[in-house]
Amino acid sequence: MTQCTELWVDLKQLRKTRVVTAKLPPLEEGKVLVAIDKFGLTAMNVQYARAREKVSYWGFPTEGDWSKVPAWGYADVLESNCTDLPVGERLYGFFPMASHTVLRPGQVREDEFVDIAERRQDVPETYNRYRRTGAESEVLREMEVERCLMFPLFLTSFMLYDYLVDNDFFGASQVLISSVSSKTGFGLTQLLRDDAQVHQRIVGLTSASNVAFVDRLGVCHQIVAYGDESQIDRTAPAVYVDMSGNTALRSALHQLLAENMRVSLMVGATDWEQQGPSGDLPGALPETFFAPGHLLKREAEWGPGVIMDKALRACVEVAGKLRGTLAVEWIETADDLADTWNDLLDNKVSPDRGLMASLR
Repeated sequence: MTQCTELWVDLKQLRKTRVVTAKLPPLEEGKVLVAIDKFGLTAMNVQYARAREKVSYWGFPTEGDWSKVPAWGYADVLESNCTDLPVGERLYGFFPMASHTVLRPGQVREDEFVDIAERRQDVPETYNRYRRTGAESEVLREMEVERCLMFPLFLTSFMLYDYLVDNDFFGASQVLISSVSSKTGFGLTQLLRDDAQVHQRIVGLTSASNVAFVDRLGVCHQIVAYGDESQIDRTAPAVYVDMSGNTALRSALHQLLAENMRVSLMVGATDWEQQGPSGDLPGALPETFFAPGHLLKREAEWGPGVIMDKALRACVEVAGKLRGTLAVEWIETADDLADTWNDLLDNKVSPDRGLMASLR
């Protein structure tokens, strides 16, 4: 029997973790056992844990308030009781922070399948699909680390970019992006700068310690350190893309722009402990941006798979341009993974670090 090591997180107290080691039961008919080779760690993992009550992102079994927080990574099929998926297949998708897991493949195609386990019926389809990487291009196969660390975030970047373009930026002449040093933040800025049809001014907001990093990326027209929001042109209509989740910052920007705040999109929560009720604010009512929702809209308009193909090409292009901006670090024990998890919670991971883990 295979021994599995997992990191569990208490959803009521996110800094409380425990390492769970257990032998897996015999594999049931129709299922596959996969060995998780590697996965990326970003602020998005924290967002998945915090959003558990609102969105069922994964559906991996747990006990009580304990959860196996998911991450994007690669795995190899170790054992198979599924005739459509042989041993040795390499997969890319959503996995728990663990050494192994069990999937139940359905809708199997040459390039992908869906995990149809009953516990995952409420999971948005985006997070239930697993790519069979042997059918993919050589370019993708050579970008495994970037795909773990950047692609899931750049996918959100692309959906935001496409949403803003689709709505002609709601009449705004500037785009304000908080936590612009986050991967989703600088992915969005890169996409906006690469589009010759986009003429809006891009204003990136970040902490003073990250200004130099953002400046090196060269993707913002203006970089504003937190606390210096008065430097922003209050007379220009704006879209606010909120990656930080900081309620005080959101309020300050709304007060500054007033009716010139045309749209206020809540996306991320890098500063998740500074969240709270905004109260009545001038300008547009803050609203949550849900990337899978825009994806479904484009699927209906463009046909199945078109939006994802566009997004994937954009991810490859942006990740290629940003290669070398991250120093990749590897975490290889569950205890070190627990420590890193707490660093993510405490926002102690600088934007130029790329964290990869492997408990295999």
